[in-house]
Amino acid sequence: MSRGEYSRLPMWSWPNTTPQSSFLRPRSVITLLKYLIPTLVIFIIGFFFVWEPHLELVLYDRQWIQKEILPLTPLRGCFKPELASPLYNVTDGLYGPRRTEVHAGLPLRIGLDCYDFAGTIQNPPGQLATQPRANYHTYWRTDLAPFTERQEWTLKSFFATQHRDSRLIMWSNGDLSGNALLRSYVERYPGRFELRVADVHELSRGTELENSPLLNSQDAKAWVDGDLIRLLVVYQDGGVWVDMDTLLTRDLSPLLEHEFVTQWDCYDKIYQAFNGALMHFRRHSPYLCEAFHLMVTSTPPRASSTDWGAILYLRLWRRLVAEGVPPFKILPFCFSDGRACRLDNRLPDPFDPDPRDRHWTGGLTREENGGLDQKLGKVFGVHLHNQWDKQFPAGGWVERLLLKRYDRKLAEVRDEL
Repeated sequence: MSRGEYSRLPMWSWPNTTPQSSFLRPRSVITLLKYLIPTLVIFIIGFFFVWEPHLELVLYDRQWIQKEILPLTPLRGCFKPELASPLYNVTDGLYGPRRTEVHAGLPLRIGLDCYDFAGTIQNPPGQLATQPRANYHTYWRTDLAPFTERQEWTLKSFFATQHRDSRLIMWSNGDLSGNALLRSYVERYPGRFELRVADVHELSRGTELENSPLLNSQDAKAWVDGDLIRLLVVYQDGGVWVDMDTLLTRDLSPLLEHEFVTQWDCYDKIYQAFNGALMHFRRHSPYLCEAFHLMVTSTPPRASSTDWGAILYLRLWRRLVAEGVPPFKILPFCFSDGRACRLDNRLPDPFDPDPRDRHWTGGLTREENGGLDQKLGKVFGVHLHNQWDKQFPAGGWVERLLLKRYDRKLAEVRDEL
């Protein structure tokens, strides 16, 4: 057929006269993949064998950073003599001598350094005798779940590990006095265990939050029952806040000369570095007074906010140092949350059964007096992260190294009495 005859046919019916590349033939592509895929797999395996990658991708809205994080508004002035509470000694709170140091000066991500650093913090001889009675606070939402034996382990951990002069106040958003299990603790530990209903309006009296619409916020109910409650009760009574989903492993007394919050994890989140699951402040602490001022003057928390507290502590810390005020301390992550770090040094999942060989990490075992046991004896708690629907596996490390010991310790105390 001549060129002129082709031109009278539709273009889609013209025969393909373009030479086909042999490289793109199916057989050539298959042959290429047969060599490429194994080569890629070998490269990846070799890469992970030689290198230890650290990857974390987090996206932050630049407008949010410019609006909520970077600006440094003035402090209210809660540390000034004319505004500071007479119940708080500002000189001692900011500049008083301390016997222990809780800042390592390093991220503590290598090996088990964090656990070993925690072990350096001890009570010097005679210190306990000079310490005032410590209040501990925790909180249970009556609308979350019934209080049962699963939650009781937190109470057992407190009475088995903390000094006998300390007191645990369990707050709630409803009356728990009718719970038989809790009533038994009130009777067993008179003067050391109390049940209280948290009334945010009553607790906010005398603070900048008094009569604030934030107290009635239904959009931020999680914030009211989380970040707000803990700061109000610690401000009014002073003491330690411990999230209800925590098992205490050691007496916190050597920490209590400091006012502190905790590090969120070992990854150094730039805008969410702090955690309030374990904190300590003195009664009427100006640090909390300044926190209330930030609450009132900052953007209200989002609905179902879970990170607002972490951002609040960061905002407060930056303002303190900007105005020359020594900031509160920050406990390293493993002191209470050793699960929040690398695969090679985090605590084992409390809800997973032990492996057959009871191996932990670095050649250490989960046996009694083994490596895991020794590290648990150096830190101060294990944060469980609200997994109330899970049970501790029978024979697992939590049962063997913590729960059974709580029971034995409490039995010994009862025998002594």
